[in-house]
Amino acid sequence: MRRIIVSACVVLGALLSATGAQASTTQQLVFDAPRDLLAEDARPAALDELQSLGVKSLRVLLYWKQVAPKPEARAKPRGLDLSDPASYDWGQYDGLMNAARERGMTVLLTLTMPGPRWAMRDRQDFLTYPNATEFGRFVEAAGKRYGEQVETWAIGNEPNHPDFLRPQYRKGEAVSPRLYRALYRSATAALDRSGNGDDTKLIGETLPRGRRGRSVAPLAFLRGVLCLNASYRKRGSCGRLDADGYAHHPYTVKEGPFFVSPNKDDVTIGSLGRLVKALDRAASAGAVRSKMPIWLTEFGIQSTPDRFTGVSLTKQVEFRSLAERIAYSQPRVKAFSQYLLRDDSPIEGVAASKRYGGFESGLKFSTGRAKPSLEGFRLPLAALRRGKGVSLWGLVRPATGVVTAELFVDDRGRGGFKPLREVRTNSRGYFTVRVGYKRGRKYQLRWNGAQSAPVTAYKR
Repeated sequence: MRRIIVSACVVLGALLSATGAQASTTQQLVFDAPRDLLAEDARPAALDELQSLGVKSLRVLLYWKQVAPKPEARAKPRGLDLSDPASYDWGQYDGLMNAARERGMTVLLTLTMPGPRWAMRDRQDFLTYPNATEFGRFVEAAGKRYGEQVETWAIGNEPNHPDFLRPQYRKGEAVSPRLYRALYRSATAALDRSGNGDDTKLIGETLPRGRRGRSVAPLAFLRGVLCLNASYRKRGSCGRLDADGYAHHPYTVKEGPFFVSPNKDDVTIGSLGRLVKALDRAASAGAVRSKMPIWLTEFGIQSTPDRFTGVSLTKQVEFRSLAERIAYSQPRVKAFSQYLLRDDSPIEGVAASKRYGGFESGLKFSTGRAKPSLEGFRLPLAALRRGKGVSLWGLVRPATGVVTAELFVDDRGRGGFKPLREVRTNSRGYFTVRVGYKRGRKYQLRWNGAQSAPVTAYKR
């Protein structure tokens, strides 16, 4: 599921202070690693490693087509109650859900397209004009199956992208928002019927950037879903939607986390304020609840070996930590995420430009060899230059309370890393300190025998 994101000019975004009341006090981390967690043989070791990194919550995408009865058939299966979990083949999902429960890990479950052919209007594919009623029956079955294990449900994965919902446009008009609204309303009603109506329900799960005629920009999609465009208000009921949070995938480009797209309807990690303002306007119009929390449910930094869209291994460490700092600095952000433990496997026998058609945002290469980002994830450290000083933000992710860690510095390789000072985290493992700036200096965080990858200071 490659997102081909074309680099544009860099516009530095303002980074809010990560201290005091401005910072998020509830932000959690969700980890998405389908390649490792859905494979029965790889799952135990992957969960062991994630827990050693301090991960407590998983994001799982449950594809309708993958569990539906006779998904390739054009005719709807007869004699089945499609709101009954027994009508579906849950397969590998049962194993993962049971393993998460045994380890005390929470699950954010995303219920998404593609769906079975028989549930599409013209039965030509698995994405075009899905039947919202049938989708609701699938959601009800999933709610009955996993309701005791799941407290947070997201509806749809990137519904503003044609890989997950079609059509996106018809005769020049964006129609996917209207299709998604129907799917979402059917899904929330189904969660009510399955006894999960009081759980957290997330709307959106949107792609960060639009492409006219192909994918709908996230803020244009949001306005369409919430009937805030005149053309949508003409199409039937447009009441307030029952949503507890807005989910978004704020991927950035090679320029880094401060990139801001010139299209004001795009939302990358460097322009989260756009999404906050859009949600507040929607709340003022009565379309959603006020001060709606934002869940950044999928994010990662692409790295080498993909030299076309990926950055260096060093930049992957620095960009990922800076992005997490930006998310922490925005008080409306409820969750931040990491997409992939291991990179997707390369495609053999194709041109170099097509060899990496998946994601290289993992903390490990596809072979399982660790990248520097593995330790950078365990102990994130982000250095931001401000005037004559540097603001250091960090997190001891495995910590379960207040801990003391150490900062080290290396001044242009002169004698290696030397102690700078101790830092004391808050009860959730975070800290922010200010130190003096020296050109060429690298910073490192160490705790309990582990050490972060070295980082340099970035200027706003």
